[in-house]
Amino acid sequence: MDKEQLIDELSGSWDDTQAARDSLVARGAAVVAPLLDVLCDEESPVDWNVSADVLCRIGEPALLPLAEASASASADSPEVARRVSFALARLDVPGPGVHGPLLRHPHPRVRANALSAFRSDRGAAIRFVDQLIPLLGDPDSEVRQRAVWAFKAIGTEAVPALRRLRRQPAAGPRIRSGALEALAAIDGPAALDPQDQAAWRRLTTIKRSTEIPEGMHLCGSWYAVPSTDQAAVLDAFGLGGPEPVTLRTGAGAWNHDSHAWYADRVHYKCARVFVSPALDGWTLVFGDSSENTHRIEDADVPERALPSVVRRRCADLSRRFGAAQWYGMSCGDGWTAWCIAEDGEVVRHYDAFDAEDGRAEDDGDGPAHPAEAGCLLPHQRALPDDAFDGVDLMDFEAFVARRQQVKEELGIPDTCYANDIAARLSVDPGALGAHTRIEGTGVLALTACGREHGHPAGALPC
Repeated sequence: MDKEQLIDELSGSWDDTQAARDSLVARGAAVVAPLLDVLCDEESPVDWNVSADVLCRIGEPALLPLAEASASASADSPEVARRVSFALARLDVPGPGVHGPLLRHPHPRVRANALSAFRSDRGAAIRFVDQLIPLLGDPDSEVRQRAVWAFKAIGTEAVPALRRLRRQPAAGPRIRSGALEALAAIDGPAALDPQDQAAWRRLTTIKRSTEIPEGMHLCGSWYAVPSTDQAAVLDAFGLGGPEPVTLRTGAGAWNHDSHAWYADRVHYKCARVFVSPALDGWTLVFGDSSENTHRIEDADVPERALPSVVRRRCADLSRRFGAAQWYGMSCGDGWTAWCIAEDGEVVRHYDAFDAEDGRAEDDGDGPAHPAEAGCLLPHQRALPDDAFDGVDLMDFEAFVARRQQVKEELGIPDTCYANDIAARLSVDPGALGAHTRIEGTGVLALTACGREHGHPAGALPC
């Protein structure tokens, strides 16, 4: 069958091509080559999902042709590479072992695609640990990452082999460090043996002594209290098991826990928080207690429960420390919020989404705070409707230039966000640097959930 005939048979909707697809599957290896041509042709009238479906159902006879297509120049097109990877990952084969020979393929894209098969069948993949181990030290970073993901999918059954690997002489560059990352990905610090845990603590001590603070990626929420007494802060939040870490590790843990998702785990978002060293006299707590987290998550409308939980926490903290603030920011949707308490009373609570939806009176709870002076609040719109007339909104540079021009012409102030308010009242964690005065040591501390279930899984930077 040539390519043109195949296109005639497969042109049409998913339902219309069902009989043709079933017939082609029955012909097996004989139609793999023209099907692959159609799959890789971005100009073909055949929906690529249709040709991919047939190749996936043909199974093993399509394995090597798809692998070679993945390695070929045609796969330099990101779209073609995506289609081929999709088909390879979904081939109807007896098990991941069929992909074993591809783990040694000279092209890194093929090795990476092969690892996906072992990641998707954790029960069978445990039998191939010895074949997967060399990929932890692969020259290609994408392959190394997928090897870690494969071991993460296998789970705790792979821990003994990885621990043995850590104690043996290195079989190749990066393999032992890859094993350490895989162990952390499987079960966090609990997966490391005592020697590796001690080594991690020694490395942390060395790095802390010379660390220069760096601005943190702000996505999530944090509290700020004017105190250098870390023990008192830990007690106020009901935290235990503090483990000294670098600022880089603490920031990495906060971002990891805020963004992680595990289908088979619970309490991974409420197990720990990062408590900073004193930064210019303020201690910042990134995350929240498990009590507050569950109070929000268990509410009928979680976003409605957040303000009351935050206000109560800030009021309690300010009663103890004289003042307290809470800040929230999202890197995905522009959400920003803050809560300011003094001497046991909340004096200002603002949430951009609540204000935009009209759920808060007077642009928030409480009068505008002096820290907001001279700024627009995020929900306020001051640009005229015709501000961008004649500007291609897809041209980012032109859009920014016009916005700045109109703001200057009309005297429109800048918009303030949570980090701006934090910079005026306490510390902006996104602007840490050599100028930041540091006292003490940051720690990862466990909440009530963390003390019961342990640290979340996942490797962290040091």
